[in-house]
Amino acid sequence: MFSYRHAFHAGSHADILKHLVLIHLVDYLQEKPGALTIVDTHAGAGIYSLVDGFATVSKEADQGIDRLATFAKNNPVSSGIANYLDCIRVENAEDDITVYPGSPFILAHLLRTQDRLKLFELHPKEIDILRHNIGELRQSKQIDIYAEDSFARLKGLMPPPSRRGLVLIDPSYEDKQDYRYLETAMEEALHRFATGCYAIWYPCLSRRESAALPDHMKKIAAAHKRSWLHVELRVENAPKERRLQASGMFVINPPWTLEKQLAESLPILVKALGQDSGAGFVLKSFEA
Repeated sequence: MFSYRHAFHAGSHADILKHLVLIHLVDYLQEKPGALTIVDTHAGAGIYSLVDGFATVSKEADQGIDRLATFAKNNPVSSGIANYLDCIRVENAEDDITVYPGSPFILAHLLRTQDRLKLFELHPKEIDILRHNIGELRQSKQIDIYAEDSFARLKGLMPPPSRRGLVLIDPSYEDKQDYRYLETAMEEALHRFATGCYAIWYPCLSRRESAALPDHMKKIAAAHKRSWLHVELRVENAPKERRLQASGMFVINPPWTLEKQLAESLPILVKALGQDSGAGFVLKSFEA
């Protein structure tokens, strides 16, 4: 259960898609002055070095954030990609990207004084690193950290006091049961807080559970009469390779602006990150 460490995948194409969507969701929800509660269900360590440690083993950032940053220096990019790159550069003093902020750090830097961030992490080593890293931030008093099972705890946090909330659900899916836990958690959360914005990341794998996840989320959204947006980014199509080649995001109650932003950004990401002719994207939505 605890073999997964996100540092191996920091700055990958999957992080780029996840954080591009996440930043847009926060920006949109913060257009209103009311307090926003943000929940990150699988926080990891919060921030990762790309020049030593686990990230240097997989080197996924080489074909992810490094490749996109280099592309952006010489080519026009969408406003969404530009905003994303600005969030990454906040943690990097020089032009080179040597540190990659995970969702907790990106979200922390986007917090307004009235907002709160709730982070969950069960990994016995990651939770200590997360607490240390978050403790270094000026926003630390606005952030709650839980060494608890977020799937079981999420229901109790809904609805937030302000009735305005964003939930990022991004487990490793190392345990196949995560797919079932996710469905149960979403059913319970929507029952208690139907108007919340829920952003679900998932890997595009050959396993049955992964392929079925978008359809299962569509059924859950339909049962609660909620709108949804489904996006996938594939950087290559090499069936014999074991590395992750595509990932997706499924957003329930997406802002109307998200599809337009992704329609502008995804072709650029395919051009910047694509490694073979199989690179491409999926973008679908439904308005309830």
